[in-house]
Amino acid sequence: MEQTEQSKSRYGMVVDLDKCTGCGDCVVACAIENNVAPAEQKATERTGITWLRVYPVTNGEAFPAHDAVFVPMMCQQCGHHTPCVSVCPQNAVEVDPTTGIVGQIPQRCLGCRYCMTACPFHARYFNWWDPEWPAGTEAQLNPDVAPRMRGVAEKCNFCHGRLHAARTRAAAEGKSNIASPAYTPACAESCPAQAIVFGDLADESSDVARLSKAHDTFRFLSKLGTEPKVYYHSAKEWVRKMADQSPAV
Repeated sequence: MEQTEQSKSRYGMVVDLDKCTGCGDCVVACAIENNVAPAEQKATERTGITWLRVYPVTNGEAFPAHDAVFVPMMCQQCGHHTPCVSVCPQNAVEVDPTTGIVGQIPQRCLGCRYCMTACPFHARYFNWWDPEWPAGTEAQLNPDVAPRMRGVAEKCNFCHGRLHAARTRAAAEGKSNIASPAYTPACAESCPAQAIVFGDLADESSDVARLSKAHDTFRFLSKLGTEPKVYYHSAKEWVRKMADQSPAV
């Protein structure tokens, strides 16, 4: 179902591509936080699972004009005519009206993968195998996040386990406004370059709202009109132009 009421909050991110070093800490932190199982030995680029991929992108020039950036690509949290929401026959994808987060409900998913086809950012993945972890590591799983079963699609949800924990803390403290609690997703917390800023885009005083409106800040495939809530920043003109030229980095 499409979102029908105005969100009280609009959670989003700004990723500074001029700071990102491509180290992959965000990818590892995301997998650990959200119980993304290690890849099967026979997994490929198309059949493996990760909620966050870091793509190397170059300007295509030869040395000395050669230049490159690393692009962390997660679910872009589309805010308008969200493609995955509109195609799902099971209502397994929903937009939280209080946060604007596009969430995935694996218990409803029938595995048709329409959402994967509809996603212009290639930020959805399918479980081809039952999740398995090396012996002895099961005790290290995050108890706040349920592992997904074989046969369902999954994606980034801005670390919903951390969101729920923040809401629980806010309620325990007697705070009335628990729709917009303070928390940080694993990728932003782990980034050694502090290239990822997360927060409420609806809060004009927040860093993420300020950075989203800064000069040289842009969104991938903005011409599609899906209004992603993940923004990127780069002072390099070729990077900004690249963001609107292709359906995928």
